[in-house]
Amino acid sequence: MLKHLTIKNYALIRHLELEPSAHLNVITGETGAGKSIMLGAIGLLMGNRAETKVLWDENEKCVTEGIFNIKDYKLKSFFKSEDLDYDDNTVIRREISPGGKSRAFINDTPVTLEVMKRVGSLLMDIHSQHETLLLGNQTFQLKLIDAYAENQSLLEQYAEHWSEYLKAKKSYETLTSEAETLRQEGDYIRFQLDELTKANFEAHEQEALESELKIMEHAEEIKSRFQSVLDLLSRSEYASRSSLSEARGHLQSISSYADKYTSLFQRIESLVIEMDDLLSEIENEEEGIEFDPERSEFVKERLSVLYRLLKKHRAADLTELLVIRENLREKDSITSNVDEALAKAKDIYDAADKKVRTLAAKISDTRKKTLKPLSSQLVKLLQEVGIPNATLQVDVQNTEPSHTGIDKIDILFSANKGIAPRPLAQVASGGEFSRLMFCIKYVMAEKTAMPTLILDEIDSGVSGEVAIKLGNLMKTMSKTHQLIAISHLPQVAAKGDAHYFVYKDNSAAKTISSIRELKKEERVEEIAKMIGGEKPSKIALQNAQELLTT
Repeated sequence: MLKHLTIKNYALIRHLELEPSAHLNVITGETGAGKSIMLGAIGLLMGNRAETKVLWDENEKCVTEGIFNIKDYKLKSFFKSEDLDYDDNTVIRREISPGGKSRAFINDTPVTLEVMKRVGSLLMDIHSQHETLLLGNQTFQLKLIDAYAENQSLLEQYAEHWSEYLKAKKSYETLTSEAETLRQEGDYIRFQLDELTKANFEAHEQEALESELKIMEHAEEIKSRFQSVLDLLSRSEYASRSSLSEARGHLQSISSYADKYTSLFQRIESLVIEMDDLLSEIENEEEGIEFDPERSEFVKERLSVLYRLLKKHRAADLTELLVIRENLREKDSITSNVDEALAKAKDIYDAADKKVRTLAAKISDTRKKTLKPLSSQLVKLLQEVGIPNATLQVDVQNTEPSHTGIDKIDILFSANKGIAPRPLAQVASGGEFSRLMFCIKYVMAEKTAMPTLILDEIDSGVSGEVAIKLGNLMKTMSKTHQLIAISHLPQVAAKGDAHYFVYKDNSAAKTISSIRELKKEERVEEIAKMIGGEKPSKIALQNAQELLTT
């Protein structure tokens, strides 16, 4: 529900803050005072586009912010899928700069307008007389019936099965379309694989072969250089090893005289050990250098095969070539067993299809069982809100499975006696439509957690006893759901848990639209004005008092 609303620098609103009740909030005021402006500002939080002309002060940015308690909405997975930080008290903010740049934030994370629209639609539902398209929408009608049937658990299962079905269907259809091509390509794939398999290259072999060839091609120079090193270090008359050994002897003889002499001896001792180790390794390398013409030819041929295969398969190196070999192996497995793979994919697809159809049929049965009680309840509610001759029926036809099941739903409605029911969007007038939509949402609210419902003059064209009944329905609905109703009816205004008055302030150079919550005495005065005009009579005041106490 909406806990706090802030609107700054929007149209006629300089600064407005609202902490609505968790139940029924009624907003009243004169025509043009700014009630619709508030809706426009709230619409920004639902991702609606805005222009710089909405700025009250063209030199300052417009900010609209709503704080919502979403604990009961089960939106953690949705926030995770959108990569948003979840908080039970979620903050949605929209900013419009003087230059026209729009920015949107959810819990201080910048988001696109599309994401804000998706989140906003889950938190607020603005109900106005312009929802005809929604009312005639197949998805909306199914949502109504599923809410009434309490199908949420079944629908979650179905969504999983549907996802598996789509995956299996795509896999089977892809394999089917590729099967003949795979059969034709099988021989060529097998030829390429055989060539790479016979070559039998191993990881890192390229580096080893190239290094070995380089050594063989420079064997004479390498052996000569090693011998020169050995002469300088150990074999000549003035070899370094001999000098180092003699120096060690000198330091050893004085090492016992001082700790620092001992340290110097230990260091030269380490040098002698390292020198001996180095000489041993160089001698081994020097002895191992022998030019082998046969081995040289083998390495050259091996590298020649490798370079040819790299060029043929357009591979950068041996690692990439080995990946190509593995891919060919997988393709060969598929092409060699394409019929078997096709049969397996078909079995998986058929099993997934059966699961989807079975569960869809179960969902369809639960839907059909709710149609009569749902229609009866809606007709009863419609009669209460001033459509005494309302008739309503639901036409159901089975279709091929889709993400919503196997049902094609069409709600048919007639407001007049003797007129056959027709599809909703074709028959409902503005006032009838508003009341029908309210009745539908009233029914849905009994079954599921709904977003904050904002009712924009839903009571248009209603008066008298019907207005009282409509107000009572709002009051009942608001016990479990937050409602914000913009109304011009005293009977509805009297039912509010909180009553806000919108007015224009013309005291400054530029008109400002403001809002304030009315106290008990002020509510009596305002409702009396709604009954009897700007200067209400004593009877109007008494009627207002009576409405507030019933």
